[in-house]
Amino acid sequence: MPDRDLMNEGLDDQLEGKGKDLKGRLKDAAGGLLGDERMQGEGKLDRVEGKLQDTLGRGEEKLGRNL
Repeated sequence: MPDRDLMNEGLDDQLEGKGKDLKGRLKDAAGGLLGDERMQGEGKLDRVEGKLQDTLGRGEEKLGRNL
């Protein structure tokens, strides 16, 4: 029987991760347009964090399905 709590947490993490990735893309692009290297760096960091959180969420969801 699937573990619904773990699956839901996984889906939540995926959604939050995609949001962080999008925020990072916007910051990176805005920083590039404005010549703000710090903003670009923050954007790149947000993207990495978002991708990691999305990956973690995918793993949680998959694990929840297999329990």
